[in-house]
Amino acid sequence: MIMGMSLASSFLPIFAYELDPSGIMVGFVSSAWFLSRIFTEIPSGLLADRIGRYRLLVSGLALSSIGALLCSISVNVYMLIAGRGLWGLGTGLFFMSSTAIIFDTFHQNVRGTALGTFQSIEFIGSFIGAPLGGFMSGLIGYRGVFLSTAILTFISFMIAFRSMGVKLSGSSVYRVNLDISSLRKVLPGVKNWGLTAVYANSFARMLIWNGISGTVFPLYLNMDLGIDVELIGVVMAVRTLGIIASTGISGRLSDRLGRKPMIVIGLLVEASGLYSYTVVSAYPPIAFVSFTEGFGRGMVLTSLMVLLSEIAPLDLRGSALGVYRTFMSLGGVVGPIVFTPIYEGYGYYPAFLSAVAVIIATLAMISTVKPPRSYTA
Repeated sequence: MIMGMSLASSFLPIFAYELDPSGIMVGFVSSAWFLSRIFTEIPSGLLADRIGRYRLLVSGLALSSIGALLCSISVNVYMLIAGRGLWGLGTGLFFMSSTAIIFDTFHQNVRGTALGTFQSIEFIGSFIGAPLGGFMSGLIGYRGVFLSTAILTFISFMIAFRSMGVKLSGSSVYRVNLDISSLRKVLPGVKNWGLTAVYANSFARMLIWNGISGTVFPLYLNMDLGIDVELIGVVMAVRTLGIIASTGISGRLSDRLGRKPMIVIGLLVEASGLYSYTVVSAYPPIAFVSFTEGFGRGMVLTSLMVLLSEIAPLDLRGSALGVYRTFMSLGGVVGPIVFTPIYEGYGYYPAFLSAVAVIIATLAMISTVKPPRSYTA
């Protein structure tokens, strides 16, 4: 699943620019991945608590395969946006269900280790996919890469659909009434300040990931520095290697030292990496900075989600995860639309500096969260 997603990461904004050389439309291609999920992830989270995880997981894989297929036959930017939207919806269902299974299965004493290991395996796929997609695009073209992804994701769907282990692990059902009174317990607000701070960080994570790392950064490397698509894929793979290294390590450390220290350190490391892009221009230093940025991002990714599982009501973890991912999707939609015009109008320096400012703001918010002292699951 992750490898298929990452195959297009090195050339997606470039392909979109070829279909329609408009900065706004290029931004919408990246944003469409999350746009379709804004209005569906909270209901999906409630359903995950009500009917279990398995059905949503296999549905997500099926929708992702269809979305990738639509991208492969796109003849204009609007078809590409539609395919990305469907693909993103399916991916959201898959990630929410699989993460909820992790939350359900492992006690909080080892949940950081479990989630970190799971995410490390995910990002190994991303590490393989990013450079592979760059080289594949030179051999079979952008559409051929999308078609390969559709086939790969369909195979994943068949494996999950026929797996009894997935059915059993995803069969947990919590009897939650699907009404607004239940949802209020996990909605953002002053009364749920801990969850609100986590949601805000989720929004910021994807705001920067999709707006800067996924859209502005490849354009900056290609158009400002003249780096080929194949080498851009390698840079993204190096960044993913940093995420792989940090998710496993930080998950274990967060079980021992706590979630907040790992989140704060990770945010500082990520911010330093984003700022460093503005002062280096040679390829080897860029690759090193990319690894550093990815390492910080992975530290936050694991610890933030485990913190969510600990401060959310036990029987509403799926619902809280739905709200979390809705904020993440909002960030994914807004990020390219905000940062692409900044890059086009003012250059790369203000774009990267704005991302650093967002990280500092969310760091201040997460510092105020007080996790529960004890947990029952």
